[in-house]
Amino acid sequence: MSAQQAGRLIVECLIAQGVECAFGVPGESYLAVLDGFHAHRDRIRFIVNRQEGGAAFMAEAHGKLTGRPGICFVTRGPGATNASIGVHNAFQDSTPMVLFVGDVGSDFRDREAFQEVDYGSFFGPSTKGFAKRVERIDDADRIPEYIARAFATAMNGRPGPVVLVLPEDMLRSMTSARPLARVEAVEPWSDPGALRTLRQLLMKAQRPFVIAGGGGWTPQSAQALQRFAENWRLPVGNAFRYQDIFDNHHPLYAGDVGIAINPKLAARVKAADLIIAIGPRLGEMTTNGYTLLEAPKAKQTLVHIHASAEELNRVYQADLAINAGMSAAARSLEVLSAPPELPWEAWTAAANADYRANLEPQPLPGLPVDAPRGAVDMAAVVMLLQKHLPADAAITNGAGNFASWVHRFFRYHGLAKGHKTQLAPTSGAMGYGVPAGIACNLTTGRTAFTIAGDGDFLMNGQELATAVQHGGKSIVVLLNNGMFGTIRMHQEREYPLNVSGTALANPDFCALARAYGYAAEKVTATEQVEAALLRALAADTGTLIEIPLDPEVITTRGTLSAITKAAQAQG
Repeated sequence: MSAQQAGRLIVECLIAQGVECAFGVPGESYLAVLDGFHAHRDRIRFIVNRQEGGAAFMAEAHGKLTGRPGICFVTRGPGATNASIGVHNAFQDSTPMVLFVGDVGSDFRDREAFQEVDYGSFFGPSTKGFAKRVERIDDADRIPEYIARAFATAMNGRPGPVVLVLPEDMLRSMTSARPLARVEAVEPWSDPGALRTLRQLLMKAQRPFVIAGGGGWTPQSAQALQRFAENWRLPVGNAFRYQDIFDNHHPLYAGDVGIAINPKLAARVKAADLIIAIGPRLGEMTTNGYTLLEAPKAKQTLVHIHASAEELNRVYQADLAINAGMSAAARSLEVLSAPPELPWEAWTAAANADYRANLEPQPLPGLPVDAPRGAVDMAAVVMLLQKHLPADAAITNGAGNFASWVHRFFRYHGLAKGHKTQLAPTSGAMGYGVPAGIACNLTTGRTAFTIAGDGDFLMNGQELATAVQHGGKSIVVLLNNGMFGTIRMHQEREYPLNVSGTALANPDFCALARAYGYAAEKVTATEQVEAALLRALAADTGTLIEIPLDPEVITTRGTLSAITKAAQAQG
């Protein structure tokens, strides 16, 4: 094989790993890689973004959708630091991802050259950073080795992000190296002795509860989880922002265990005598600030199943820790034999009844009787989404109270039906929903629906231009209440009536969306929403639907004034 520039070899190695698209913002530091994308443009697509944060979010979303690393390319310094939000999201969400950073040349290194950053210190695990591995490729002949290792690291154990740094002069050097074969994830399998112990714990239980979440799930493993739950008639809750792992329509489903948890579900988790956590880290959000399960030793008997040995017994000392990937775990659990009679069937039925009751919205205190949840009833809007969105549509959001409407009222069919349908950041990153929805539509062709807040949208709304440029589209429902609503809610709780730093003066969102090439309209009443949604579904372009939302409608359960009054009453 004749020699070629290293930049082209990088792209060939990605193609060998099955990569069909990469996201990024161009930079002079990796022009040789861009030349490689040009040379192989019939085999791999480079999607040009408008900001590195949006590119990294798109790559992270792609990793969630495919189970293989999402790919992002950025330039040195500002490009890498802008992209760090997506890397952090991939770390906290356990999503496989590889970030390639074009860097200063080796001859300028360690002089604080233009835009030079020490990426090992910035991203690296040795400094409690948020990448599983950070490596610099100085020898072009070793590119295949580094890229294969990056894919293996990103997928094995707890999935997560890897950063590869590419010196500019290395990318221009010549090499005769060839790509290595496609890397597949290697899963740890459940120990047979541990499975026997788990069965013994189930046989002793009276009030068991399953929490499913984390990365590494596939349609096949979700189906196996469902069969395990059916065999043992177990109530199943999905961890924070993993609501699509277990079918929300299933009679064993108990609801999502996360922010704004159904109070009855929170009480049930606390009252359980056996918790089987399959996949989640059991972090702050899923455990409601480490209160549903007390750290470091839960009152409930705890079985924790996780793909990473390092995660087990890190926060919670489990009564039984099983190191297994999700496919291996679910497939081994589904064959555990269950007795014909189980003492908790009423407990399981009550859990599902509580979930279904929570789907019924209630009037919000302080709002007019004729508009119990505001001029636009968001609970009713979510019901319209349920009615009209295709079953395989992806629902995406960033961070904010606006997301609580879909979190509480939308019912995901989920992975067991063949598709991942929820893309949401467990890291709590604002600005995630818009690029995630666009990435889904560009790479799968599926309908992508994004719910965004006004503050959330303006963090990455520029990626509408990316959708239009590359022939993609999404539907964005933008809830405009003129403030950073979540922070305002906390502000009223802690410092009632002392409003500071949370009010927003917004642009004309519809005009902005049209300028990017999206269709746009504003709806101000519930009865207008269905027609607008149907127009958006039928449109050839993406659509933004702006809904001015009463600032009082701050959550699915309460109003801003009620929170303020309660805080004032407590002094």
